[in-house]
Amino acid sequence: MKFINPYLNFNGNTEEVFTFYRSVLGGEFAMVMRFRDTEGCEHMPEDEKDGIMHIALPVGSSVIMGTDVPKSMEQVVNGTSVSLCVHMDSREEADRIFNGLSEGGKVTMPMEDMFWGDYFGSFFDKYGIQWMISFSTQDYSKM
Repeated sequence: MKFINPYLNFNGNTEEVFTFYRSVLGGEFAMVMRFRDTEGCEHMPEDEKDGIMHIALPVGSSVIMGTDVPKSMEQVVNGTSVSLCVHMDSREEADRIFNGLSEGGKVTMPMEDMFWGDYFGSFFDKYGIQWMISFSTQDYSKM
């Protein structure tokens, strides 16, 4: 296996969420597809056709992807079963990303040195997504 990319589902605000993520994390969208431009979605309600069918934001060697869940499907309920864990290249970068993404959200653990050796913090962003930000001099790819 080469990598795993997180895929996030939202109840109609995917574009807003990903625009916010791009403003903090940087980069450009690799893809933005709307339901109205996708074959097979012609019969969707008109008020859902401008929703995001698929969006992709490259972040380092990963890609965060997402979609709007149509109202005809079971709606998303944010929970605590998944976190996006981002490993940064420096303490300064970890602080910048932590502060940017946690703005308007709920910090569950502020950035601090941890007993396992990482500089680490966690939070829920203002959209209810759980994040863990970490900086370490350890090479996790060899674990």
